[in-house]
Amino acid sequence: MRLLFVKTKNIGDTLLLTPTLAAARQAYPDAEIWVVVRRSTEPMLAGNPALQRLLTTAAPEASQRDTTGPWHDVKLLLQLRRQRFDYAFDLSNGDRGRLLASLSRARVRCTNAGAAPLGIWRICFNFAARSNAPDRHQVQVDFDTVNECLPLRVSRPPPLVYARAAVQPCDLGVPLANYVVLHPGTRWQRKRWPLERWVAVAKVLAETFPRLIISAGPDPDEVRDAAELERALAGQAVSTAGRLNWAQLAGLLYHTRLFVGVDTAAMHLAAACQAPTVALFGPSDERVWHPWQVRHELVSPPEVLPHERRMNDITVEQVLAACRRMAA
Repeated sequence: MRLLFVKTKNIGDTLLLTPTLAAARQAYPDAEIWVVVRRSTEPMLAGNPALQRLLTTAAPEASQRDTTGPWHDVKLLLQLRRQRFDYAFDLSNGDRGRLLASLSRARVRCTNAGAAPLGIWRICFNFAARSNAPDRHQVQVDFDTVNECLPLRVSRPPPLVYARAAVQPCDLGVPLANYVVLHPGTRWQRKRWPLERWVAVAKVLAETFPRLIISAGPDPDEVRDAAELERALAGQAVSTAGRLNWAQLAGLLYHTRLFVGVDTAAMHLAAACQAPTVALFGPSDERVWHPWQVRHELVSPPEVLPHERRMNDITVEQVLAACRRMAA
């Protein structure tokens, strides 16, 4: 049996696909599994034992600048059509994913119609899953979409997967033992917590843990904030300065005593590495995006609907209390 999974979304969404892939591999050990994701998100599936082939679409922003982007996707579609898949699952809920899955010539072409009407896409799919709810985790939605069409033979999705075989070492220039990873940065401005509060939290954590690692992506704002945190800790913290790739960050997360961060791809990677996690949630809905199947504490403003919440309403005391409970 040949299975195709298409999820052309952000890097965190790619990692959230891994429980469904693991369940499909367990249920159908002899199946040939292909996966298509958006270019630049494929590192989250590096070395994943559930799949045989990993392909990428052109990134949407690259297609606007580079005329080879659309041609890349045409060649990708032709490659998929030659495979004659038994099942193709669109888990993107977007036009690009639906186009690839529906034109793949798979015998069964499945998408999810639970979130919104399919419209003209209805004629392109011969199975429309209905599993969706506003408070259901995205991992569960992906799992249920596939499970309605092709039984996965387990009652609940397994944990996230980041293959240990894909982990890479990193040298931050300091001994690494008994450390905490802080990830304060995100490209989403509305998910950021004030830097001075991160400093306050970090100074208290430094009283217990001999080393703090400030994780930062390559975004200049993230690198700058991480550098300020490093300076404020006066030798007890070291910043990754945006230099680590995902495989190197995973290497840190597999051995950290605690991960503290905002709702971002790094938080999901921490869950995949089974790092005890404290996650700060403001306007995003923790019911949909919380760390999946890992020991964790959620911190959010109380008694406010998710779309009305502000990160500024989270207090230092809330975060420190959650860190103490997780560290214990």
